Amino acid sequence: MKTQSSWVCAFAIFISMLLAIPAELYAAPQTGVQRAGEVSRVIPAVSISRNSKSITASPKTVVDWQDLVNTQANARARIALDDGSVLNVGSESSMRIVKHDSSAQQTELDLTYGKLRTQAQKIAKPDGKFEVRTPAGVAGVVGTDFFVGFDNATGTMNVIAFEGIVRVCNLAGVCVMVKAGQMTSVRSGDNSAPLAPTQATLDILTASVQGTDLGSKAGAGVLQGAAAGGSHIGVGTGIAIGIIAIVPAVVVPIVATHGSNNPTQVGKITNGCPNPNNPQCG
Repeated sequence: MKTQSSWVCAFAIFISMLLAIPAELYAAPQTGVQRAGEVSRVIPAVSISRNSKSITASPKTVVDWQDLVNTQANARARIALDDGSVLNVGSESSMRIVKHDSSAQQTELDLTYGKLRTQAQKIAKPDGKFEVRTPAGVAGVVGTDFFVGFDNATGTMNVIAFEGIVRVCNLAGVCVMVKAGQMTSVRSGDNSAPLAPTQATLDILTASVQGTDLGSKAGAGVLQGAAAGGSHIGVGTGIAIGIIAIVPAVVVPIVATHGSNNPTQVGKITNGCPNPNNPQCG
């Protein structure tokens, strides 16, 4: 009888201890490391910062939430996210995968500086989102192919849409919609609205593709890169580039015929701004 009482007492103490454990601890396994995807290709040297540790990236290296991907000069990385989206990180760039929940279609990326080309899967969930944040603003998509660059020196975020539509907002929440073949930019620190979208020139489209390409020949042109299977140019992008390529062939002879004493370069990003004559481009 005494033994049974002791057992009942010990069991009661054990139950009391279980009840005293904070509920948060039961959920601990769910709040641990969460996989976002894996590296599919790298051009050295690329590193991943994780929990104050630096990991040398290589194909098949797993990428987790909160991992910071850093590329050095002439280095690039391609990351295949678990939902099928693809990230091409350009050289001298720093990009953090804040969150990538493939089942809920919730993706948040932080581009501290550098260049990033993203091919996002189409968002089907009502509350799904795919956003790339920079110190100047946010680019959100519903499934598209787009480029984001952030220049620390000028504090300028440049966005180019290759396919689909990209919603570009400044930190104050003022937004513009950028369609395929168009570009815009927004600066940090002055709350200026993003510039009105304008048609991107062939030079700018080509430079943005080459700057994040991981094809067999990193310096190859747009069409050559597509043939090598490394630039991931979609049909819409090819059409847009093809149309833009025709324009100089028609316009240049006309300009050469009529001449100009003060020719102006068009389509170049000056100080991170696609339209240097715009008052917002100071």
